[in-house]
Amino acid sequence: MRIALLTESAFPTARSVEGGWCDRLTRGLPEHDFELYALGATRRDPMPEPLPARLGRLRHGGATGGLSGLAGHVGRSGGGPLTGGLYGPRRRRALAAYRELVAALVEPGGADGFGPALYALAEAGRGGGLSSLLRSGAALAIVEAAWRSPGARGTFGPGSVGEPLVRDALVAVDLLERCLRPLSAPWYGPDALASADVCHAMDGGLGVLPGLIAAHDHGVPLIITEHSLHLRERARGYRTAPYRWPVRALLLAFFRLLAREGYQRAGLITPGSAYDRRWQIHCGADPAVIRVVYQGTERAEGPAAGAEPDVPTLAWSGPIEPYGGLATMLRAFVELRGQLPRAVLRIHGEAPAGAGAYERRCRELARLVAPQDPDAVVFEEATAEPAAVHRRAGVLVFSGTNGAAPRLLAEAMLSGRPVVATDTGAAREVVGPTGLLVPVEDPRALAAACAALLGDPERRSRLGNAGRLRAQELYAVEPAATAFRGLYLELVSGWPGPRPERPGQVTAPAARQPFARPAEYWVAADAHCSRSRDAVPVEAGAG
Repeated sequence: MRIALLTESAFPTARSVEGGWCDRLTRGLPEHDFELYALGATRRDPMPEPLPARLGRLRHGGATGGLSGLAGHVGRSGGGPLTGGLYGPRRRRALAAYRELVAALVEPGGADGFGPALYALAEAGRGGGLSSLLRSGAALAIVEAAWRSPGARGTFGPGSVGEPLVRDALVAVDLLERCLRPLSAPWYGPDALASADVCHAMDGGLGVLPGLIAAHDHGVPLIITEHSLHLRERARGYRTAPYRWPVRALLLAFFRLLAREGYQRAGLITPGSAYDRRWQIHCGADPAVIRVVYQGTERAEGPAAGAEPDVPTLAWSGPIEPYGGLATMLRAFVELRGQLPRAVLRIHGEAPAGAGAYERRCRELARLVAPQDPDAVVFEEATAEPAAVHRRAGVLVFSGTNGAAPRLLAEAMLSGRPVVATDTGAAREVVGPTGLLVPVEDPRALAAACAALLGDPERRSRLGNAGRLRAQELYAVEPAATAFRGLYLELVSGWPGPRPERPGQVTAPAARQPFARPAEYWVAADAHCSRSRDAVPVEAGAG
């Protein structure tokens, strides 16, 4: 089969934030042909060397930076320059669709109009010019009118806390146009997504948009994999975004409805944990199409961390910002030092943009923990490999209020060191009975759990070995690849096949849809000799 991998990032290869998940997937399924469609990649980006195995082709987003690269690329491939305009009936249809889409974002009860408006906008923009129209004065007038509409007046109207200003409308139009640029990607022809057997969107977000268009226009089945829920991360990010409330509300509504549309259109959804599965169901996903597939990691085949350090040592990991839980860890360490005066805390994390003040407070608090012992609290380099941090500690701690990513917990467990984590997110699911879980923001309970492990070498060894075996079982590469092998077949075999051809639309060849028709179709054809001319032989060994 031909699998189209859709991603919002540039190159999800071995050095990416995905931890090489794309590379592991393609190497684990050598019987399929993969193509990567990267919205964020451009021609100026260095090509990953070597390309992931079985990745036959990589399609860039365009010629300039980020998603803006789609502009120049569509101008060459999409039938008209993007810098040109839409005219006549196409312009009117595009503006009508954009008006419906914006109304779905700002008016209560308008969510059901999001999907139809999205597909109508993509259809009207075929041939180029859509991006220019969405940055025009006409688009600005539509956003301003939507914010003044009776349905939105209670939230955005005069006198409300979030009363929109002209600058808000300008920012909103620009950001919304950027979000809609995948509709202009030159990927929907017969030599691209239209001829794929499966579209596989990785990590949700804007990467789902091309898959939705391919499913709607060409009947290509869509599978969505989310290892970090895109909508949840967007909601967290917009808490400190430099935009006023009307802009944030509009963008959050867009991503919320995009996630809902993707969940409802997808043939299969594969979250990385049962915890994420519950979130997806809450956002509108059908439980019947969800399959939990743990994110495999090659470290499952690596060795354990080896001998412990001579000094009782904790290693804390997480983002250095309020929800990361570093302040809680430092307060717990103050109490722990009263029981184990020689204990050492190694901190491994990075402060994201805007969290500098919090990092300074934490460093000041660390100096106050043991003024006479400057080596009691050590800040590791942000670029340090997690495996090296694990080797230099006896107990690994995750104290964040949002819960650590399942893969990070699994890699900590694979070191053979016992884990102490806050009981939130997927921690209970991943760690299970092989580690200690404590309440969120409870320094005393955290100190007690760390002291219990640091003071009991036999228990550390027993829990560390059990955690390593559990992580190897859940996060090995081969089970994940085997799961997707079966999921691809399940998805394609149950899919109704390509949509009927519309005027001016080129559908995928039948040979590229091996399960588009049930076996009974061919039996009937042979029996009655009435459909034999429609049968297209499948090449030997075809996916």
